Amino acid sequence: MQSPESQEVVHVPDESFVKSTNVAAFMNAYDITDHDDLIRRTTSDIEWFWDELPNYLDIEFYTEYDSVRDDAEGPQFTEWYPGGELNVAHNTVDRHGSMSSDRRNTVACIWEGEQGNVRELTYHELLRRSNQVANYLESVNIDTGDTVGLYMPMIPEVISILYGCFKVGAIAVPIFSGFGVDATATRIDDSECSVLFTGDGFYRRGDEITLKSAADEAVAEAGFVEHTVVFDRLGADIPWNDNRDEWWADAIETQNDDYETKSLSSDQECMLLYSSGTTGKPKGIVHTHAGAQLQPAKELHFGFDLKPSDRFLWVSDIGWMMGPWTLIGTHTFGGTMVMYEGAPDHPQPDRFWKLIDRHGVTQFGISPTAIRALRKQGDEWVEGHDLSSLRLLGSTGEPWDTESWLWLYDHVGNGNTPIINISGGTEIFGCFLMPMPTQSLKPCTLGGPGLGMDIDIIDETGASVAETNERGYLVARDSNPAMTKSLWGGDERYLNEYWSAFESPPMWNHGDWAQQDEDGFWFLHGRADDVLNVAGRKIGPAEIESAAMEHDKINQAAVVGAPDDTTGTAVVLYLITEDDAKETDMLRDEVRELVGREQGKPFRPSEVLFVDAFPKTQSGKIIRRAVKTTYTGGNLGDMSSIENPEALTQIENAR
Repeated sequence: MQSPESQEVVHVPDESFVKSTNVAAFMNAYDITDHDDLIRRTTSDIEWFWDELPNYLDIEFYTEYDSVRDDAEGPQFTEWYPGGELNVAHNTVDRHGSMSSDRRNTVACIWEGEQGNVRELTYHELLRRSNQVANYLESVNIDTGDTVGLYMPMIPEVISILYGCFKVGAIAVPIFSGFGVDATATRIDDSECSVLFTGDGFYRRGDEITLKSAADEAVAEAGFVEHTVVFDRLGADIPWNDNRDEWWADAIETQNDDYETKSLSSDQECMLLYSSGTTGKPKGIVHTHAGAQLQPAKELHFGFDLKPSDRFLWVSDIGWMMGPWTLIGTHTFGGTMVMYEGAPDHPQPDRFWKLIDRHGVTQFGISPTAIRALRKQGDEWVEGHDLSSLRLLGSTGEPWDTESWLWLYDHVGNGNTPIINISGGTEIFGCFLMPMPTQSLKPCTLGGPGLGMDIDIIDETGASVAETNERGYLVARDSNPAMTKSLWGGDERYLNEYWSAFESPPMWNHGDWAQQDEDGFWFLHGRADDVLNVAGRKIGPAEIESAAMEHDKINQAAVVGAPDDTTGTAVVLYLITEDDAKETDMLRDEVRELVGREQGKPFRPSEVLFVDAFPKTQSGKIIRRAVKTTYTGGNLGDMSSIENPEALTQIENAR
C-alpha cells in the first residue's frame, strides 16, 4: 500500500446520488452545511446526537428515558438512556410482523444454501417463529439475564433464535459455527448457558460439515447445558442424548406463536459476543438492548444508505459481530437481508457474483481477505454477471492493499460504487471509523470518525496528532451507547484492556495504529501492538505487507518483528505466492527490494519465508501474535479462537 500522502482520490460521488442519500436528508433537517460540519456537530455534542437519533430513526421505547446518559462514574461506566425501557425484538420484528403492519408480508430474509436452494422468510413468519422460540425458552425456565448459546449454521432459524432470546430478556451467546470443540467449550463454560441451539450440520464446498458431535463434545467438556435444540439441516445420522436433546420441530414448532415481548431496561444485557482473541483468552463483550439497537441502525441508515427496497448482504456468520449487526440494522427498518450458507468459491469462484445477480443485492459487504482470494481467481469470473443492482460496497476486518481495493471498486463496483470501509469491533458493536456515501474516497481509506463517535489519533503522551498527519494510537475520547458496559469476567480486565493506557483524561484505547492524511482521509496501519519499531522508526505491519503484495507473484503477506541487536527489531516477512509462482531466492530478493523501495531501506525484511496459510480469526484477521510467538519459540497461550489451527504448522515449517 502506498503511504496515504501519495494516494489520489479515485471515487467522487455523483451529485444526484449525494442528494438522494439518507445522510443528506439528515444534514438538511438540521441545517448542517458539509461533511466536516456533520462530523463536528455529531461528535462534539454527543448528547444532542444520541438524543435525536431514536426519534429520527423511529426507534420505539416502551418507556421514555429520563436523560440521554448518566456518566457520573466516568466514560468507562456510562449508563445510556437511564430510566428508559425498550426491546430490540420489538423494533426489529414485532412492529413489522404484526397483523396491522403494511410490511408483514415483506421478506425479512432471503436465504440461499450452498446447493442453490432458496428460502424466503416474511416478517409475519419471523414474528410467529420468534414467539415460539420465546415460549420454548420460558418453558425451560429461561428468564431475564439467563444466557442461551447459538452454535448454529447460517440458516434463517438463527434470526428467530436471536430475537426469541431478546423477547424473554435472555442474553444470546452466538458462537462461530466454524469453531472446534475447545473454542466452543470455552464460550459455553464462560457464559454458563443452560440452553444450546445447534444443527446437525451444514454444507461447505459440497461437503457435509457436522456440528452436533462437536457440540456434544464441547458440552461434555464445559458442562452447564441442560437442553440442546437441534435443527435438522442435513438429515444426518448424529449422536443423540434423550435426556438433553430435542429436534427443532418438536421443541419449537409445537409452541404457541403468540408472545408478549418484555419491556426491558435500556441497559439490560442482550448479547454476549466473544472477541476474536487476538490478544489472549477470548473476551466476553457485554451489549445492551439500547446500544445493540441504536448503533447498527445508525450505521446502516446513514453509512450504507439503507432504503426500503434494498437487499443487504454481508458475508458473515452469526458468531461474528457482523452477523447480528446485519440482522438488527436491516430489520429495524423493515428491510430485506440476504443470507448465504456456504463457501464463496463453490462450486466456482463466481458464486457471490451469481448471488448478487440472482437476488438483486444492493449492498454487499465482504472482507479484504476474501476479495484477495477471489481476485486471485481472475477477472473472467466477474464478467458476464449483472452487478448493476449494487449501490454500495462494504468491507471490514483488516487493512486493505491498494490493488485489491481497486479490483473490488473497478470490477465489482464498475468504477462508480463507493466502498464503505469500516472499522470498529465487537467491543462497540459497530464502527469508530466509517465513510459516508456522500464522501470522495481514496483507496483503502476509512473516511473518518463515524457519526456520534468522538475519535482521535494520539501519541504516547496522549496528545492529538490527527491534524499533524502523524501516525498514532486510535482512541475514543468519549463513550457511546454500544460500547461494552464491561467484560463478562468483570470490571478489572475491562479497565485494564481498554482504559489503562491513557488515564488522564480517560480514553478508550482501541489498539489500532492510525493516521489522518493531509486531505483529511483516515487510514489504519494494523494493530498498535503489532507495530514494528526499527531503529527508532515505527511502521505498521499492514504497510509492509501491502508493499510486498504489490509484487504480481505475491497473494498474501504477514509481517512480524523479531529481536535484533543492531536495529532493535528485525522485519520478518511471511509470504503466500500466487499459484503459478515459484518460491525462489530471486523472488525473495525482488520482494525485499520492493519493500525497501516503497517503505524505506530500514524496513527491508531481514528474512523472507514462504507458507501456504496464515492463522486467522473467523473475521479474516491474521493473528500476528501467533505468528511471532511461533517464530520466536515462545508460549502460544490460548489459541482457541483460531479458525484454522492447522496453519500454525505452516508457520513452524515455513520455507
